[in-house]
Amino acid sequence: MDITSIGFYGVICGALAGAAPFLGAVWVRILIGAVVGAAAASVLPAIRGMIGAY
Repeated sequence: MDITSIGFYGVICGALAGAAPFLGAVWVRILIGAVVGAAAASVLPAIRGMIGAY
């Protein structure tokens, strides 16, 4: 697992979630976005392997 990808997606999704006012406070939106981004980055290598995109 690439820690750079996890951090990158976490930061990007956290920033994007900060713009979604319907989720509540800014810190909640950033936290949700960071968790979603980290999860996406965690499964990305497996998905790449399944489709042979390496």
